[in-house]
Amino acid sequence: MELKINNQTKHFAIDSLTVQALLDLEIPEKQNGIALAINNTVIPKSNWNSHLIQETDDILIISATQGG
Repeated sequence: MELKINNQTKHFAIDSLTVQALLDLEIPEKQNGIALAINNTVIPKSNWNSHLIQETDDILIISATQGG
């Protein structure tokens, strides 16, 4: 599967991924303070385990940062 994540094309040997499975592969160590949008639509964290990603999806992963 080929996905566009944060404007970078990435290849995965898996044919089917949920949002949570993708995050487990991409950022397994830091998933607090994360927001995710697919095709400009925010996916609520409560749907991450059930929302399936399609090969043509444009995914944006945003990490909250602290500052002032």
